[in-house]
Amino acid sequence: MALPTGFIGTIEEDEEIDVESEDTSSDEEAVKPKKWNKQKKKGCEDFSKGFEFTEKSWDEKNWMPDLGHSIMQKGNVSSTLEQKIAKIRKERKKLQKQEQAAKSQEAQKGKESEQNNNEDEAIASTTTKNDDDADDEEEEDDNGEDEDEKDGDVEEEDSDSDDEMEDLKFDQVKVNAASEKRVKRNQQKGDLEDLEDEATFFEEPPEVSEVNSFQDMNLSRPLLKAVSTMNFTTPTPIQAVTIPVALLGKDICACAATGTGKTAAFMLPVLERLLYKPREAAVTRVLTLVPTRELGVQVYNVTRQLCQFTSIECCLAVGGLDVKLQEAALRRSPDIVIATPGRLIDHLHNAPVFHVNDIEILILDEADRMLDEYFAEQMKEIIRLCSYHRQTMLFSATMTDEVRDLAAVSLRNPVKLFVNENTDVAYNLRQEFVRIRENREGDREAVVAALCCRTFHDHCMVFVQTKKQAHRLHILLGLIGLNVAELHGDMSQTQRLEALRKFKEEQVDILVATDLASRGLDIEGVKTVINFTMPNSAKHYVHRVGRTARAGKSGRSVSLAGEKERKMLKEIVKRARNPVKSRVVPQGVIQKYRDKIESMEKDVYKVLKLEQAERELRISELQVHKAQNMIDHHDEIMSRPKRTWFQSHKARMQEKESQRLDQSRNPKKGKDLKKEKRKREKATAEARVKFEIDKAQMFAHREAKRARKSTPEKFGKRSLSKDKTGKKKKQAGKSSFDKELTQTNRTAVRQYRAMANKGRREEERENKQMKGNKPMRGKGPTRGKGSMRGKGPTRGKGNAQTRNKRR
Repeated sequence: MALPTGFIGTIEEDEEIDVESEDTSSDEEAVKPKKWNKQKKKGCEDFSKGFEFTEKSWDEKNWMPDLGHSIMQKGNVSSTLEQKIAKIRKERKKLQKQEQAAKSQEAQKGKESEQNNNEDEAIASTTTKNDDDADDEEEEDDNGEDEDEKDGDVEEEDSDSDDEMEDLKFDQVKVNAASEKRVKRNQQKGDLEDLEDEATFFEEPPEVSEVNSFQDMNLSRPLLKAVSTMNFTTPTPIQAVTIPVALLGKDICACAATGTGKTAAFMLPVLERLLYKPREAAVTRVLTLVPTRELGVQVYNVTRQLCQFTSIECCLAVGGLDVKLQEAALRRSPDIVIATPGRLIDHLHNAPVFHVNDIEILILDEADRMLDEYFAEQMKEIIRLCSYHRQTMLFSATMTDEVRDLAAVSLRNPVKLFVNENTDVAYNLRQEFVRIRENREGDREAVVAALCCRTFHDHCMVFVQTKKQAHRLHILLGLIGLNVAELHGDMSQTQRLEALRKFKEEQVDILVATDLASRGLDIEGVKTVINFTMPNSAKHYVHRVGRTARAGKSGRSVSLAGEKERKMLKEIVKRARNPVKSRVVPQGVIQKYRDKIESMEKDVYKVLKLEQAERELRISELQVHKAQNMIDHHDEIMSRPKRTWFQSHKARMQEKESQRLDQSRNPKKGKDLKKEKRKREKATAEARVKFEIDKAQMFAHREAKRARKSTPEKFGKRSLSKDKTGKKKKQAGKSSFDKELTQTNRTAVRQYRAMANKGRREEERENKQMKGNKPMRGKGPTRGKGSMRGKGPTRGKGNAQTRNKRR
């Protein structure tokens, strides 16, 4: 059947088709498959093959998980710090290559000139020799040149190998014998100390049967399913102790070591109570307060995983995220709110619907941090607004006096659940210390660089005291060639979450951070924690080294301790459950890295200048954008209500001033502040380290001063003591006479003076009145009876009456 032109016919069943054989002997037909080039070629592709058009709809219920996209910065994307460091490293390598090429050319020219001189001398001295002998001599000269070149190569290889051998010198790790003896003595002695005041304030925990699995806790099926999904097999000690008591509705003060699962310990009983007693109206019933934004995000993610098979709604309200989205989520009155104190107070005073009057459960995670000086006023305001009839739970790895102060204010017959002491580190933690000599404080950066480059290559956290030092260490280690990220308060929330995500996903090997990352963050797989300087206190040290050796895994902490930090070192060694060790880094290695850091100071300065230029450009763009918005939407912007705060501006400034560490000097402003910043930029390594250590010492001095001022008897009106039988008895209150004798302070003296002056004025007033009522002066007995000047019982009676009135 004939087909029209332009159409292709189908193959009939009986039709035979010639199939070419796959075997061929020709080389032209057998073409090898091309290898796929992984590197992208710039300008080759007009359109991405994997691109797809999609529509992304905003879901109000699930807006929180995508935190990174919800807080993306607007405007032009500037180059990151890693890109700046890579650019400067390329420039430095290029310069090094050029210098090496110039040196090699000079050496080659020198060799050629020497060779020409040798040839001229040989020609002049061997005029009588034959041409064959001359050829033999040329061959020998060539062989000699080759040997010289080989000798030069060998010398270069020897110098490189010497540096490598210097790096390969192992650090000496020594065990302190005194530390081992102290640990054995503490184990034999046991912990016999007990706080007397707490025994009368805390209630004894109820008797609970032993719990070996989550099924024994009578939890609901959705929670058990979520627990199994998260691969929780057996409860940790703090979970086994806390969950049954929390289900009874008791107030709790719990303390456990870092990495023992405290988040699940307080969230599982909360979810069980919410499932057992569903809400009748749309109200927020649980409030969880955390000190840092990153910890709030972590608690929120754990809560979402635990309630993934339930209808319980939770909301995150922390700083750095979009306020409008948080207000929209809080308007729906979620069951659980996880917040930081500042942002929560902002919503309570400015959100139209949200309130905490119906809160049934209040949870303070990292309670000792929540109750220090920086959060004290905010916590008082939140507790004032919360419902009085509630269950309160405090959780921390270090319980302090401030926590007990809040317990006396907000807890009712709390149960004390201390699985570990408040200064215990993880049992699987290996503690090491590097001694820094008094005149070698400037070697700290070199020691940290040597430790990171030679021994602890990955899964390492470096803690520093200040944000500027963290940024400088990030630049230095990046210029050396390590994959580093930083985490501190000067970064935006997007940058902070991104750095944390990269370190968790092992895209970054080393994380340089301040104490911002020392509280509660659960980062899986951290092997080593390095302390650039010793922290402010022993409790800060517990939280820092608690980032490793979590959930039963082993870990290591390496702390650099100078002569000024010996007191802190002794306190940590004294409380250690396992013997601590001393690490000695070879002095040649330290000197090598110190020279390398000194040679990179110009590169560090270049990076800082590039960042400053980008910062100024970004600020100017923001100002222009703000001015344009004010012009376009002036009426709308001015009609918005002003956001209020529970403190006045003056009170807030006074609070900040009281929190300043160095109160001996007035805070510098304007030109003085700029001069101080310039001095710090040009400061030496010793000056930078001195500033770090001085800051920690000022904090410790202030804490010790406040501890001396604070009174331990804050749980009741009367102090407690033991009688002869060993039982506690109440001391009888002092009489007013004893108080007047013992109170000799300035306030008491002023009160006594005021009382004396008041009595004297009353006496003068009575004298004037009596003078106005006395009769005319005359002779006889009338004068003596009516006058105060008369003798006899009349005068004594008047004085007795005035004394009675005065009393």
